Amino acid sequence: MTIAGLNAAATARQLVTTAQAVLDAALAHGARVTEGGRLIDDHQVHTERLAYLATQVRAAHEQAAYAERLAAAGKGDELQDTMALIYAAEVAHALRSQIEAAWSDFGLDDAQVAPLHSAETREAVRAGLSEERIRDVGARVIAAGGANNVELEDEVAALTREMARDFGKNEVAPIAQEIHRQDLLVPDSLLAKFSEQGFFGSSIPEQYGGTGMGDLPMIVITEELSAASLAAAGSLATRPEILTKALLAGGTEEQREEWLPRIATGEVLVAIAVTEPDTGSDVASLQTRAEPAEHNGERGWRINGAKAWSTFSGRATLLALLARTDPDPKSGNRGLSLFMIEKPAYDGHHWRFEQPEGGVIAGTANPTPGYRGMHSFTLALDNVWVPHTRLVGGDEGVNRGFYLQMGGFAAGRLQTGGRAIGVAQAALEKACQYVVQRQQFGVSLADFQLTQYKIGLMATHIAAGRQLTYASARSFDTRAVEPSMAKLLTCDVAGEVSREAQLLHGGWGYSEEDPIARYVVDALVLPIFEGVKPILELKVIGRALLAGAGS
Repeated sequence: MTIAGLNAAATARQLVTTAQAVLDAALAHGARVTEGGRLIDDHQVHTERLAYLATQVRAAHEQAAYAERLAAAGKGDELQDTMALIYAAEVAHALRSQIEAAWSDFGLDDAQVAPLHSAETREAVRAGLSEERIRDVGARVIAAGGANNVELEDEVAALTREMARDFGKNEVAPIAQEIHRQDLLVPDSLLAKFSEQGFFGSSIPEQYGGTGMGDLPMIVITEELSAASLAAAGSLATRPEILTKALLAGGTEEQREEWLPRIATGEVLVAIAVTEPDTGSDVASLQTRAEPAEHNGERGWRINGAKAWSTFSGRATLLALLARTDPDPKSGNRGLSLFMIEKPAYDGHHWRFEQPEGGVIAGTANPTPGYRGMHSFTLALDNVWVPHTRLVGGDEGVNRGFYLQMGGFAAGRLQTGGRAIGVAQAALEKACQYVVQRQQFGVSLADFQLTQYKIGLMATHIAAGRQLTYASARSFDTRAVEPSMAKLLTCDVAGEVSREAQLLHGGWGYSEEDPIARYVVDALVLPIFEGVKPILELKVIGRALLAGAGS
């Protein structure tokens, strides 16, 4: 679509191609300096810089590709074309600025950077970042109430979106604010309705009792439910999704047949217990220990230690817990195994389970400013008994838990991309509603240029994060870097958009009576769980990119 003499989609592609070529040269230099990623810790600041720029360039590519696919299908969308151009221009400008500010770190010569400084690129960046163009996007988004009706290019995903959206608006939204303000647990009545919709089994294969819809519908469900409530709905499927991927990747057939159908129906509710009070993201240093044992002649394990930030583990009936089975501390992540521990469901902020076999698990909820509805617990495990049949993979799963869990966390990171987009979308829609209703100085907030400009950028950033996440879902691979990129970018988008939306509300945005305050505090947790932001940038995305560029 031609806008002010420019073909927006074609110009966006030109900017993405230029940025990618320069980025590739920067990654190649980074790979040489870090010896294929092995010396990342000697270059942490630059590695973080490269990881984030690569993520932004990838998002710009996916957004431009989406606009191109729509045009090829005869469904060209001027708004999507324009947002693709705006974001591509923003990314090219950021790359150029970063290189200029850290010239020696990037290690490029003038010829390698010249494409970013060409007259054609400068014109394209200026066109994309035109204030008038961004304001026009904002005005159109406000007029549409900020609604998300993007083409999903997938009939199942489209039908799923409508079902999940209706469920979120009718069943979740009416109770979301009370759950947040009173720090309540998700009610059993909502869990039952959630199960009836098949949300727990959206990506579990049909042969194991799931709906087998795949990863894109699963992400769409997560996005829509998170728009209604991050903790009380959008995150309900994340924990079972993590265990599901681990069982599919390395569980025994007997374990898959026993547990996946029960997870799919919601009969079994899953919580994850990996993080420990003193280790955080350093999973290889976990200290919780599982030792071989017997009980009444049955082979099994006794587990002792502590876990932190185990979300929903009070209400859950199955804990997926990572413990050290190799006593040699030098074994690192090669000495961990993944266990499934059955327990009763408990309400409240404190619980204690005394096993008939003599073990004890006690949980205390950690007070948090947001992400309320599930409660995140610190756990103490004292001589907890687990039958060997509950070690994921059985004999073959001993000391393979880290790899199985990391595959599950890739799914969790992908889901977090959907969760973050849902929170950002809710904040955008709330802002669009408010600025139309509110007047200042005799003028509607929606008519102010700055309001339109801010909402134009908010919508554009959401669109970029959404297309990056959807693309990751369509080609999901637990070994790929794209799910981590989706999480990295969208979590920042959710934080930025929710805060901008709050500012547009003025003083009322600071009131706990308004959902916008909930979106802000919920967004704070997104860059932390499923891999805290610096770990993703350095140990996951940066390492993968530099290892690949160095190969």
